[in-house]
Amino acid sequence: MAASRPSGPVASETAAARLLAVLWVVSVTTGPWGAAAGGGEESLKCEDLRVGQYICKDPKINDATQEPVNCTNYTAHVPCFPAPNITCKDSGGNETHFTGNEIGFLKPISCRNVNGYSYKVAVALSLFLGWLGADRFYLGYPALGLLKFCTVGFCGIGSLIDFILISMQPHCQLL
Repeated sequence: MAASRPSGPVASETAAARLLAVLWVVSVTTGPWGAAAGGGEESLKCEDLRVGQYICKDPKINDATQEPVNCTNYTAHVPCFPAPNITCKDSGGNETHFTGNEIGFLKPISCRNVNGYSYKVAVALSLFLGWLGADRFYLGYPALGLLKFCTVGFCGIGSLIDFILISMQPHCQLL
């Protein structure tokens, strides 16, 4: 007597179970990026490491401006150290095995106090047109600018106070 093949719902469940087993074996052997698990993997860039796989030093802060040292184009860079036993491509493109003491990459951070306003323009507007609120409009405070405009600079007293406040600000940080 010949062995009969199961049919109906039992056959489709068996086929689905076999398919899932094959897919599981393929996913385990190929790894998360689709490359074969044995040596064929391309190492990722150090900049692409996940949080916890590297540590960055705190930026050095300039006491006068209270912003990171060497801040250019609204960005400063801090050195980051990959964790021990991490292998990744450094900034030069060389694959490196890190011990935790070497700089792997420079992480860009924004300069918090750089807001794009010109110190000289703000002082000039405050001196010559402060009674109209032009300095406050320029610095991004339209409500105060309108209030100064309607009260003619708080009868001149507000204009004088604003001129002193703007003049005393560090060059990179305006109000």
